[in-house]
Amino acid sequence: MPSLAESYSDRANELLARAWTVNTPIVAQLAPILGASVARGEVIHTFGSGHSEIIAREIVGRAGGLVCITSINDPTAGFIENLVGYGTALAERYDRQYELRAGEVVIVISNSGKNSSPIEVALHAKKKGCVVVALTSLAMSQTAKTVHPGGRNLHAIADFTLDNGGVPGDTILQSTPEIATGPTSTFVGASLLNWLMLSTMEWLKDRGHDLPVLRSQNLPGAIEHNRAVGAKYKYRLSKQLA
Repeated sequence: MPSLAESYSDRANELLARAWTVNTPIVAQLAPILGASVARGEVIHTFGSGHSEIIAREIVGRAGGLVCITSINDPTAGFIENLVGYGTALAERYDRQYELRAGEVVIVISNSGKNSSPIEVALHAKKKGCVVVALTSLAMSQTAKTVHPGGRNLHAIADFTLDNGGVPGDTILQSTPEIATGPTSTFVGASLLNWLMLSTMEWLKDRGHDLPVLRSQNLPGAIEHNRAVGAKYKYRLSKQLA
């Protein structure tokens, strides 16, 4: 009988392969949108509430990633994500400080797609004329009742949706009849964002645009390089460069 870890590896990688197949057409649509935005000197914004913040931060300030990515941070780490109005206040405060500009892309991550804060961030971004990309589990977002009074889940608000293929509850294994385990949303979600970023960089490269890509600050000269490529974004990044 396979161990839990072995079973998880097999099933999670099946989900990853399915996510690649399902989302490749959406990534292909999004890469030119993100690429054109980067070429215009704009930034890409991310938001995730609670555990989804880990995924949102995956591509922010990342060695080998685009420097022009910034995140809307929740200081409560999702503790009050279902307080109606809180997500709007977060987005408005971030907007005042870093700006959400029409035509820029905002990636909102919520595995369930039903919680108030990510929905309100998406709604504020739409109001500002941004392109909203949802990263969610469609199996949950299409079936779980939203807690937001607007009545819509995240996928119904977004312009594009990336589906992590996860199951309701985000657990793919039964440790015992009573205990479910084996979450997949972070594993697949981070991969989806990296596929999207790589496709965006490829679009830029193929059209002769500069690639404002960060280097690991552990490499010689990297800090100076990162400051140079990030100079024009200096006042728009919520995570400052070293």
